[in-house]
Amino acid sequence: MGSDINNYLFKALENYPYDLDEVMEALNYALSYDEKNTMALTLMGRMYAEKLYKYEEAIKFFKDALAENIYAFEAYVPYINTLLWNEDYKEVEEFIDFALTIKGSDKAVLYLKKAVLFDQLKDYKKALAFLKLAKQHTYNAEFMESVKEEKDRIKGKMPKKKKVEAIKKDKKQKKKKK
Repeated sequence: MGSDINNYLFKALENYPYDLDEVMEALNYALSYDEKNTMALTLMGRMYAEKLYKYEEAIKFFKDALAENIYAFEAYVPYINTLLWNEDYKEVEEFIDFALTIKGSDKAVLYLKKAVLFDQLKDYKKALAFLKLAKQHTYNAEFMESVKEEKDRIKGKMPKKKKVEAIKKDKKQKKKKK
């Protein structure tokens, strides 16, 4: 039984995201063997979130996977992404805070996702602070580049002080003229 479910999981993973019919067929077989398999539940959640844009259904799959095994790290990032896409900001912050307490979780990725959360909330200073924490917990050059790119992207969104001051000055001058 164990090898059958693994064969279906490998087939689903191999075909994702290119052959979605094959993925769904393999996942349905895998879940029929073991309805609590965290990898199958996670990939099914990804299908619903990333391809069908049915976030509520996807969240249920991720929650089922995490209820079965809180160490199902494969579910963390897609679950967080889905919560962000669904604008469930309080839930995503609570989950990230919880996930940071789990031994073995990828702290760098979690801090990066927390930065993305605060970016979406337009709290750029907090976002940059969490990127700094992500950088401290990064142990490979490729991910370090991702953190730097996020930092540059967020800094690019921040209003420039000189431009803001100039705009305020222009507004004051226009009011005086009236």
